[in-house]
Amino acid sequence: MSEPRRILHADADAFFVAVARMADPDGAGKAKLLIVGGRPGGRGVVCSASYETRAFGVRSAMPIDKALRLCPDALCVPVPRQACGTTSRAIAAVLSRYTPVVEGASIDEWYLDLTGTEALYQHEPLETTARRIRTAVHAETGMWISIGGGSSKLIAKLAAERAKPRPSTAGTGVRIVADGGEGAFMREFALAEIPGIGPKLQERLASFGLARVDDVLPHDRATLGRWLGRRPGEWLWHRVRGIHHGKVEARAAAKQMSRETTFSRDVDDSAAIAAVLRSLVAKVAHDMRGDRLGARTVSVKLKDADFTTRLASRTVDEPIESDRAISDIAVSLLGKLRSARRAPARLVGVSLGNFRAARDAEQLGLFGAPAAVERAQDRAVSRAMDRVRERFGTDAIRTGA
Repeated sequence: MSEPRRILHADADAFFVAVARMADPDGAGKAKLLIVGGRPGGRGVVCSASYETRAFGVRSAMPIDKALRLCPDALCVPVPRQACGTTSRAIAAVLSRYTPVVEGASIDEWYLDLTGTEALYQHEPLETTARRIRTAVHAETGMWISIGGGSSKLIAKLAAERAKPRPSTAGTGVRIVADGGEGAFMREFALAEIPGIGPKLQERLASFGLARVDDVLPHDRATLGRWLGRRPGEWLWHRVRGIHHGKVEARAAAKQMSRETTFSRDVDDSAAIAAVLRSLVAKVAHDMRGDRLGARTVSVKLKDADFTTRLASRTVDEPIESDRAISDIAVSLLGKLRSARRAPARLVGVSLGNFRAARDAEQLGLFGAPAAVERAQDRAVSRAMDRVRERFGTDAIRTGA
Protein backbone atom coordinates (compact mmCIF):
# COMPACT_ATOMS: atom_id res chain seq x y z
CA MET A 1 0.00 0.00 0.00
CA SER A 2 1.41 3.40 -1.00
CA GLU A 3 2.17 6.04 1.60
CA PRO A 4 -0.35 8.93 1.85
CA ARG A 5 0.60 12.06 -0.02
CA ARG A 6 1.91 15.06 1.93
CA ILE A 7 0.79 18.19 0.09
CA LEU A 8 1.14 21.76 1.33
CA HIS A 9 -0.51 24.89 -0.01
CA ALA A 10 1.24 28.17 0.83
CA ASP A 11 -0.80 31.36 0.47
CA ALA A 12 0.76 34.77 1.13
CA ASP A 13 -1.40 36.73 3.57
CA ALA A 14 -2.98 39.87 2.00
CA PHE A 15 -0.12 39.75 -0.51
CA PHE A 16 -0.70 42.95 -2.47
CA VAL A 17 -1.47 44.96 0.66
CA ALA A 18 1.64 43.64 2.43
CA VAL A 19 3.90 44.36 -0.56
CA ALA A 20 2.44 47.86 -0.98
CA ARG A 21 3.20 48.58 2.67
CA MET A 22 6.75 47.28 2.37
CA ALA A 23 7.34 49.32 -0.81
CA ASP A 24 6.02 52.55 0.75
CA PRO A 25 6.51 52.34 4.53
CA ASP A 26 5.81 56.04 5.14
CA GLY A 27 2.59 56.07 3.09
CA ALA A 28 0.80 52.78 2.58
CA GLY A 29 2.82 51.32 5.43
CA LYS A 30 1.06 53.57 7.95
CA ALA A 31 -2.48 53.26 6.55
CA LYS A 32 -4.76 50.76 8.31
CA LEU A 33 -7.47 51.47 5.74
CA LEU A 34 -5.71 50.60 2.48
CA ILE A 35 -6.95 49.78 -1.03
CA VAL A 36 -4.51 48.49 -3.64
CA GLY A 37 -5.45 48.74 -7.29
CA GLY A 38 -5.63 52.30 -8.55
CA ARG A 39 -6.02 55.97 -7.84
CA PRO A 40 -9.08 57.90 -6.59
CA GLY A 41 -11.10 59.05 -9.59
CA GLY A 42 -9.62 56.32 -11.79
CA ARG A 43 -11.52 53.60 -13.60
CA GLY A 44 -9.58 50.71 -12.13
CA VAL A 45 -10.80 48.00 -9.79
CA VAL A 46 -9.72 46.83 -6.35
CA CYS A 47 -6.90 44.31 -6.49
CA SER A 48 -6.78 43.82 -2.72
CA ALA A 49 -7.71 45.62 0.48
CA SER A 50 -6.56 45.47 4.08
CA TYR A 51 -8.65 43.41 6.49
CA GLU A 52 -9.78 46.63 8.19
CA THR A 53 -11.03 47.98 4.85
CA ARG A 54 -12.82 44.74 3.98
CA ALA A 55 -14.94 45.25 7.10
CA PHE A 56 -16.64 48.11 5.22
CA GLY A 57 -17.69 45.75 2.42
CA VAL A 58 -14.77 46.44 0.05
CA ARG A 59 -13.95 43.40 -2.08
CA SER A 60 -11.53 42.44 -4.86
CA ALA A 61 -12.67 43.35 -8.41
CA MET A 62 -14.93 46.10 -7.07
CA PRO A 63 -14.66 49.44 -8.97
CA ILE A 64 -12.38 51.87 -7.12
CA ASP A 65 -15.03 54.60 -6.95
CA LYS A 66 -17.53 52.20 -5.32
CA ALA A 67 -14.89 51.01 -2.84
CA LEU A 68 -14.13 54.59 -1.80
CA ARG A 69 -17.83 55.32 -1.33
CA LEU A 70 -17.97 52.40 1.10
CA CYS A 71 -14.75 53.41 2.85
CA PRO A 72 -14.02 57.08 2.08
CA ASP A 73 -11.12 57.31 4.55
CA ALA A 74 -9.11 54.56 2.85
CA LEU A 75 -5.80 55.32 1.15
CA CYS A 76 -5.86 54.08 -2.44
CA VAL A 77 -2.56 53.17 -4.15
CA PRO A 78 -1.60 51.47 -7.45
CA VAL A 79 -0.40 47.87 -7.50
CA PRO A 80 3.41 47.89 -6.96
CA ARG A 81 3.91 45.40 -9.78
CA GLN A 82 7.70 45.23 -9.80
CA ALA A 83 7.87 44.80 -6.03
CA CYS A 84 5.15 42.12 -6.22
CA GLY A 85 7.12 40.13 -8.80
CA THR A 86 10.33 40.42 -6.82
CA THR A 87 8.63 39.38 -3.58
CA SER A 88 6.86 36.44 -5.23
CA ARG A 89 10.14 35.11 -6.61
CA ALA A 90 11.81 35.52 -3.21
CA ILE A 91 9.08 33.49 -1.48
CA ALA A 92 9.25 30.78 -4.15
CA ALA A 93 13.03 30.56 -3.69
CA VAL A 94 12.60 29.84 0.04
CA LEU A 95 9.88 27.24 -0.60
CA SER A 96 12.07 25.49 -3.18
CA ARG A 97 14.64 24.70 -0.49
CA TYR A 98 12.20 22.35 1.21
CA THR A 99 11.18 20.26 -1.80
CA PRO A 100 12.12 20.18 -5.48
CA VAL A 101 8.43 19.97 -6.46
CA VAL A 102 6.89 23.46 -6.11
CA GLU A 103 4.00 24.57 -8.30
CA GLY A 104 3.20 28.24 -8.60
CA ALA A 105 -0.60 28.52 -8.67
CA SER A 106 -0.54 32.34 -8.89
CA ILE A 107 1.72 35.21 -7.91
CA ASP A 108 0.90 34.61 -4.23
CA GLU A 109 0.08 30.88 -4.01
CA TRP A 110 2.19 27.74 -4.26
CA TYR A 111 1.72 23.98 -3.86
CA LEU A 112 4.52 21.84 -2.39
CA ASP A 113 4.72 18.04 -2.56
CA LEU A 114 6.64 16.69 0.43
CA THR A 115 5.70 13.07 -0.19
CA GLY A 116 8.72 10.87 0.45
CA THR A 117 10.65 13.52 2.41
CA GLU A 118 9.80 12.12 5.84
CA ALA A 119 13.32 10.83 6.52
CA LEU A 120 14.83 14.13 5.34
CA TYR A 121 12.94 15.87 8.15
CA GLN A 122 13.56 13.15 10.75
CA HIS A 123 9.93 11.98 10.49
CA GLU A 124 8.70 15.11 12.24
CA PRO A 125 4.96 15.92 11.97
CA LEU A 126 3.99 17.75 8.78
CA GLU A 127 2.71 20.63 10.89
CA THR A 128 6.18 21.10 12.39
CA THR A 129 7.74 21.29 8.93
CA ALA A 130 5.04 23.72 7.77
CA ARG A 131 5.68 26.05 10.70
CA ARG A 132 9.42 26.03 10.02
CA ILE A 133 8.73 26.92 6.38
CA ARG A 134 6.41 29.75 7.44
CA THR A 135 9.00 31.15 9.84
CA ALA A 136 11.77 30.95 7.23
CA VAL A 137 9.69 32.79 4.61
CA HIS A 138 8.96 35.61 7.05
CA ALA A 139 12.57 35.86 8.21
CA GLU A 140 13.94 36.09 4.66
CA THR A 141 11.23 38.07 2.84
CA GLY A 142 9.31 39.94 5.53
CA MET A 143 6.09 38.27 4.33
CA TRP A 144 3.76 36.03 6.30
CA ILE A 145 2.23 33.03 4.56
CA SER A 146 -0.56 30.71 5.64
CA ILE A 147 0.00 27.00 5.03
CA GLY A 148 -2.56 24.25 4.70
CA GLY A 149 -1.69 20.59 4.37
CA GLY A 150 -3.24 17.22 3.65
CA SER A 151 -3.42 14.32 1.25
CA SER A 152 -4.48 16.35 -1.81
CA LYS A 153 -4.22 19.79 -3.40
CA LEU A 154 -7.91 20.38 -2.66
CA ILE A 155 -7.57 19.64 1.06
CA ALA A 156 -4.35 21.67 1.30
CA LYS A 157 -5.90 24.73 -0.37
CA LEU A 158 -9.02 24.69 1.80
CA ALA A 159 -6.89 24.14 4.91
CA ALA A 160 -4.77 27.17 4.01
CA GLU A 161 -7.94 29.27 3.90
CA ARG A 162 -8.86 28.08 7.39
CA ALA A 163 -5.30 28.73 8.58
CA LYS A 164 -5.33 32.45 7.72
CA PRO A 165 -5.06 34.54 10.90
CA ARG A 166 -7.86 36.94 9.93
CA PRO A 167 -9.55 39.15 12.54
CA SER A 168 -12.14 37.28 14.62
CA THR A 169 -10.95 33.85 13.42
CA ALA A 170 -9.00 31.10 15.12
CA GLY A 171 -6.45 30.78 12.31
CA THR A 172 -2.84 30.40 13.48
CA GLY A 173 -1.11 30.38 10.10
CA VAL A 174 -0.92 26.58 9.72
CA ARG A 175 -3.59 23.91 9.52
CA ILE A 176 -2.89 20.29 8.63
CA VAL A 177 -5.66 17.77 7.95
CA ALA A 178 -4.57 14.31 9.11
CA ASP A 179 -4.79 11.39 6.71
CA GLY A 180 -8.26 9.89 7.13
CA GLY A 181 -9.74 13.15 8.42
CA GLU A 182 -10.67 14.56 5.01
CA GLY A 183 -14.37 13.71 5.27
CA ALA A 184 -14.89 15.39 8.62
CA PHE A 185 -12.88 18.43 7.47
CA MET A 186 -14.98 18.88 4.32
CA ARG A 187 -18.17 19.03 6.38
CA GLU A 188 -17.05 22.47 7.63
CA PHE A 189 -17.60 24.01 4.20
CA ALA A 190 -20.32 25.60 2.15
CA LEU A 191 -20.33 24.40 -1.45
CA ALA A 192 -19.46 27.93 -2.61
CA GLU A 193 -16.09 27.60 -0.84
CA ILE A 194 -14.99 24.62 -2.92
CA PRO A 195 -12.78 25.59 -5.90
CA GLY A 196 -14.64 25.01 -9.15
CA ILE A 197 -18.13 25.72 -7.79
CA GLY A 198 -18.89 29.13 -9.26
CA PRO A 199 -22.04 31.28 -9.11
CA LYS A 200 -23.89 29.43 -11.89
CA LEU A 201 -23.29 25.99 -10.38
CA GLN A 202 -24.16 27.34 -6.93
CA GLU A 203 -27.50 28.53 -8.26
CA ARG A 204 -28.21 25.17 -9.85
CA LEU A 205 -27.26 23.28 -6.69
CA ALA A 206 -29.46 25.59 -4.62
CA SER A 207 -32.44 24.62 -6.78
CA PHE A 208 -32.03 21.08 -5.38
CA GLY A 209 -31.65 22.36 -1.82
CA LEU A 210 -27.86 21.91 -1.80
CA ALA A 211 -25.89 24.70 -0.10
CA ARG A 212 -23.37 22.92 2.12
CA VAL A 213 -21.26 19.77 1.88
CA ASP A 214 -23.54 18.12 4.43
CA ASP A 215 -26.46 18.64 2.02
CA VAL A 216 -24.74 16.64 -0.74
CA LEU A 217 -23.32 13.72 1.25
CA PRO A 218 -26.62 11.77 1.61
CA HIS A 219 -27.06 11.58 -2.18
CA ASP A 220 -25.46 8.83 -4.26
CA ARG A 221 -23.67 9.28 -7.58
CA ALA A 222 -26.71 8.24 -9.63
CA THR A 223 -28.88 10.93 -8.05
CA LEU A 224 -26.25 13.64 -8.53
CA GLY A 225 -25.81 12.46 -12.12
CA ARG A 226 -29.54 12.82 -12.83
CA TRP A 227 -29.54 16.33 -11.42
CA LEU A 228 -26.29 17.67 -12.84
CA GLY A 229 -25.20 15.28 -15.59
CA ARG A 230 -22.96 12.25 -15.22
CA ARG A 231 -19.55 13.94 -15.23
CA PRO A 232 -20.47 16.98 -13.05
CA GLY A 233 -22.29 14.67 -10.63
CA GLU A 234 -19.25 12.37 -10.37
CA TRP A 235 -16.98 15.38 -9.88
CA LEU A 236 -19.11 16.77 -7.07
CA TRP A 237 -19.43 13.36 -5.36
CA HIS A 238 -15.62 13.17 -5.12
CA ARG A 239 -15.05 16.81 -4.10
CA VAL A 240 -17.42 16.84 -1.13
CA ARG A 241 -15.48 13.86 0.23
CA GLY A 242 -12.14 15.62 -0.25
CA ILE A 243 -11.06 13.25 -3.02
CA HIS A 244 -8.72 14.89 -5.54
CA HIS A 245 -5.87 13.18 -7.42
CA GLY A 246 -4.31 16.22 -9.10
CA LYS A 247 -0.51 16.21 -9.08
CA VAL A 248 1.78 19.00 -7.93
CA GLU A 249 3.76 19.95 -11.01
CA ALA A 250 6.18 22.77 -11.66
CA ARG A 251 4.60 25.17 -14.10
CA ALA A 252 6.13 25.82 -17.50
CA ALA A 253 7.76 29.18 -18.10
CA ALA A 254 5.42 32.06 -18.87
CA LYS A 255 4.37 32.28 -22.51
CA GLN A 256 3.56 35.98 -22.33
CA MET A 257 4.18 39.02 -20.14
CA SER A 258 2.05 42.14 -20.39
CA ARG A 259 1.31 45.53 -18.90
CA GLU A 260 -1.65 47.79 -19.57
CA THR A 261 -3.31 50.84 -18.09
CA THR A 262 -6.77 52.37 -18.25
CA PHE A 263 -6.74 56.16 -18.61
CA SER A 264 -8.69 58.17 -16.04
CA ARG A 265 -10.14 60.03 -19.04
CA ASP A 266 -10.22 59.07 -22.71
CA VAL A 267 -7.10 60.32 -24.52
CA ASP A 268 -6.99 61.40 -28.18
CA ASP A 269 -3.43 62.77 -28.31
CA SER A 270 -1.26 60.15 -30.05
CA ALA A 271 1.93 61.52 -28.50
CA ALA A 272 0.45 61.25 -25.01
CA ILE A 273 -0.66 57.66 -25.64
CA ALA A 274 2.80 56.81 -27.01
CA ALA A 275 4.46 58.26 -23.88
CA VAL A 276 2.34 56.03 -21.66
CA LEU A 277 3.09 53.05 -23.91
CA ARG A 278 6.84 53.64 -23.56
CA SER A 279 6.51 53.66 -19.76
CA LEU A 280 4.62 50.34 -19.91
CA VAL A 281 7.34 48.88 -22.14
CA ALA A 282 9.99 49.87 -19.59
CA LYS A 283 8.12 47.98 -16.88
CA VAL A 284 7.33 44.79 -18.79
CA ALA A 285 10.80 44.66 -20.34
CA HIS A 286 12.32 44.96 -16.86
CA ASP A 287 10.16 42.03 -15.69
CA MET A 288 11.28 39.97 -18.67
CA ARG A 289 14.97 40.70 -18.17
CA GLY A 290 14.55 39.67 -14.53
CA ASP A 291 13.73 36.19 -15.84
CA ARG A 292 16.74 36.35 -18.20
CA LEU A 293 14.55 36.25 -21.29
CA GLY A 294 14.31 38.01 -24.62
CA ALA A 295 11.17 38.30 -26.76
CA ARG A 296 10.62 37.84 -30.47
CA THR A 297 7.00 39.04 -30.52
CA VAL A 298 5.75 42.47 -29.43
CA SER A 299 2.01 43.18 -29.34
CA VAL A 300 0.10 46.38 -28.64
CA LYS A 301 -3.47 46.51 -27.38
CA LEU A 302 -5.67 49.58 -27.80
CA LYS A 303 -9.20 49.90 -26.40
CA ASP A 304 -11.14 52.83 -27.83
CA ALA A 305 -13.67 54.95 -25.97
CA ASP A 306 -16.52 52.86 -27.40
CA PHE A 307 -14.84 49.71 -25.95
CA THR A 308 -13.66 48.47 -29.36
CA THR A 309 -10.46 46.50 -28.70
CA ARG A 310 -7.78 46.31 -31.39
CA LEU A 311 -4.45 44.46 -31.50
CA ALA A 312 -1.29 44.70 -33.58
CA SER A 313 1.80 42.47 -33.38
CA ARG A 314 5.25 42.14 -34.89
CA THR A 315 7.66 39.20 -34.69
CA VAL A 316 11.38 39.75 -35.26
CA ASP A 317 14.04 37.22 -36.23
CA GLU A 318 16.16 37.50 -33.07
CA PRO A 319 14.98 37.95 -29.45
CA ILE A 320 15.16 41.51 -28.14
CA GLU A 321 15.19 42.75 -24.55
CA SER A 322 16.06 46.46 -24.48
CA ASP A 323 13.62 49.24 -23.71
CA ARG A 324 14.69 51.13 -26.84
CA ALA A 325 14.15 48.31 -29.33
CA ILE A 326 10.85 47.16 -27.83
CA SER A 327 9.54 50.73 -27.51
CA ASP A 328 10.33 51.51 -31.14
CA ILE A 329 8.34 48.49 -32.31
CA ALA A 330 5.48 49.17 -29.89
CA VAL A 331 5.13 52.82 -30.89
CA SER A 332 5.21 51.83 -34.57
CA LEU A 333 2.39 49.33 -33.95
CA LEU A 334 0.45 51.99 -32.06
CA GLY A 335 0.83 54.30 -35.06
CA LYS A 336 -0.70 51.66 -37.34
CA LEU A 337 -3.65 51.18 -35.03
CA ARG A 338 -4.23 54.93 -34.74
CA SER A 339 -3.98 55.38 -38.52
CA ALA A 340 -6.52 52.64 -39.15
CA ARG A 341 -9.07 54.16 -36.76
CA ARG A 342 -8.70 57.53 -35.06
CA ALA A 343 -10.73 57.45 -31.86
CA PRO A 344 -10.08 58.51 -28.24
CA ALA A 345 -8.31 55.75 -26.32
CA ARG A 346 -9.62 54.26 -23.09
CA LEU A 347 -6.81 51.75 -22.52
CA VAL A 348 -3.38 50.95 -23.93
CA GLY A 349 -1.24 47.90 -23.27
CA VAL A 350 1.81 46.00 -24.47
CA SER A 351 2.68 42.31 -24.28
CA LEU A 352 5.84 40.34 -25.01
CA GLY A 353 5.96 36.73 -26.10
CA ASN A 354 7.76 34.06 -28.10
CA PHE A 355 10.51 34.04 -25.46
CA ARG A 356 14.08 32.86 -25.81
CA ALA A 357 16.97 32.84 -23.34
CA ALA A 358 18.58 36.27 -23.07
CA ARG A 359 21.99 36.82 -24.60
CA ASP A 360 25.00 37.00 -22.33
CA ALA A 361 26.65 40.35 -21.77
CA GLU A 362 28.61 41.52 -24.80
CA GLN A 363 31.70 43.67 -25.23
CA LEU A 364 30.72 46.96 -26.82
CA GLY A 365 32.55 47.84 -30.03
CA LEU A 366 33.13 51.33 -31.36
CA PHE A 367 32.85 50.46 -35.04
CA GLY A 368 30.75 47.29 -35.12
CA ALA A 369 27.87 47.23 -37.59
CA PRO A 370 24.56 47.92 -35.75
CA ALA A 371 21.95 45.18 -35.66
CA ALA A 372 18.77 45.77 -37.62
CA VAL A 373 16.52 45.93 -34.54
CA GLU A 374 18.64 45.95 -31.39
CA ARG A 375 22.27 46.81 -30.68
CA ALA A 376 24.54 45.50 -27.95
CA GLN A 377 24.59 49.05 -26.59
CA ASP A 378 20.80 48.98 -26.18
CA ARG A 379 20.98 45.84 -24.07
CA ALA A 380 23.82 47.20 -21.95
CA VAL A 381 21.94 50.45 -21.24
CA SER A 382 18.76 48.62 -20.22
CA ARG A 383 20.64 46.27 -17.90
CA ALA A 384 22.43 49.23 -16.32
CA MET A 385 19.05 50.92 -15.76
CA ASP A 386 17.79 47.74 -14.09
CA ARG A 387 20.65 47.87 -11.61
CA VAL A 388 19.89 51.51 -10.78
CA ARG A 389 16.19 50.76 -10.22
CA GLU A 390 16.95 47.75 -8.05
CA ARG A 391 19.16 49.87 -5.83
CA PHE A 392 17.27 53.18 -5.74
CA GLY A 393 13.66 52.32 -6.67
CA THR A 394 11.57 52.05 -9.82
CA ASP A 395 11.28 55.83 -10.30
CA ALA A 396 15.01 56.52 -9.93
CA ILE A 397 15.58 56.56 -13.68
CA ARG A 398 13.23 56.73 -16.65
CA THR A 399 13.51 56.57 -20.41
CA GLY A 400 13.00 59.85 -22.24
CA ALA A 401 10.55 60.02 -25.14
